[in-house]
Amino acid sequence: MTSSPAEQQRLRDLARLRRVRDRIDRDYAQPLDVEALARDAHMSAGHLSREFKRAYGESPYSYLMTRRIERAMALLRTGDLSVTEVCFAVGCSSLGTFSTRFTELVGVPPSTYKAQTDGATAAMPSCHARQVTRPIRSTMTASIRNEEAHGVGPDLA
Repeated sequence: MTSSPAEQQRLRDLARLRRVRDRIDRDYAQPLDVEALARDAHMSAGHLSREFKRAYGESPYSYLMTRRIERAMALLRTGDLSVTEVCFAVGCSSLGTFSTRFTELVGVPPSTYKAQTDGATAAMPSCHARQVTRPIRSTMTASIRNEEAHGVGPDLA
């Protein structure tokens, strides 16, 4: 059974989106922008943003910031780094933007999070600590991420 040209294109696009997501996961601390990600995926920035959001429930920028905030949370919980040092370590170039986004996703400013969680997950295996402290933006995003984790989500090549 052969698939239609439109279906073949959709599968190629999904494979490209997976590579974009993998690159964001791997290079989150590097300067990344949608235009560069789109260029590397051989897509326009608008098409990449629309298709990424359709496949993963959030924009590439939002996904990148979530990865950065997750890593920042781990550094704030376990490290001796200041909030400013963590900000730059995860690839953010503006402390104000970092703090605002952190507060939006986590619910408290990074300095408060650091004070509240100092040693709170020390005895917990890191895989469990990541799960219970993962910033979740919305119910829809949480549902999509849970589906991906259990293999229920979109069939990506």
